Amino acid sequence: MLTTSIGHLAVPTSRLLMMIALLVAIVVGGLVGRKRGVVTSDSMINSFLVGLLVARGTFVILYFDSYREAPLSMVDIRDGGFLLLPGIGAALITALWRGWRTPALRRPLGAAILTGVGIWVGMLGAVTGMEASQPGLATESFQRLDGDFVTLANLGPEEEGKPRVVNLWATWCPPCRREMPVLQAAQARETDITFVFANQGESPGQVRDYLIGDKLELENVLLDPMSTLGQVSGSRALPTTLFYDAQGRLADYHLGELSAASLKQKLKRLN
Repeated sequence: MLTTSIGHLAVPTSRLLMMIALLVAIVVGGLVGRKRGVVTSDSMINSFLVGLLVARGTFVILYFDSYREAPLSMVDIRDGGFLLLPGIGAALITALWRGWRTPALRRPLGAAILTGVGIWVGMLGAVTGMEASQPGLATESFQRLDGDFVTLANLGPEEEGKPRVVNLWATWCPPCRREMPVLQAAQARETDITFVFANQGESPGQVRDYLIGDKLELENVLLDPMSTLGQVSGSRALPTTLFYDAQGRLADYHLGELSAASLKQKLKRLN
């Protein structure tokens, strides 16, 4: 269950769980703080924002070479580039500092943090367990643009035993189109990894026209007219990129547009 539907909006489940945990923590902190005549919501939100900034900043520093040519992309958090552990550490340190400076905040903040972290870890663990139990590479056959039918596991003898990056995309999807040059460059560079571009629900003519018009040279372009891969993976969002190890197990995933930096981070898990 990579995404959760809220009306017509598909939200990444991991981000939704984080927001739920933050809201519960704010409520608990408010209830405990009311008894002591203090307000904790500002401290909780400030701690969260500091953690977010540190998580993004450390990611940008680590992958600075990928951002060097386009500095403004450093602030484009849509690529999902965050380092979780530094962010959590910064948020906790900020909360502890606020509690140290204001003794009346210590118990409410402690209760809020313990509750929020407990709920987040519990829910995330359950969702991660569900994702880990998902089957590996889909066994259905998909048609290549040249007309041949293949499966994700059997794309050809030259692709056997390699990790796979499976990108779900469509020509009408702006972030899909924006990330294509990044994926094309990675496909040319990372020859020990197989990249698959599974178009969701469009005709061969639409796909060919788009590839020719944007001067893209992609290997392993498949047609998924019924959006089977989106249903199997539990994602209703485009683009979705699935990362499988050499044994065909789902090692990671990314919802939304990939940048060169966020793709590099994901590919590390396949090595």
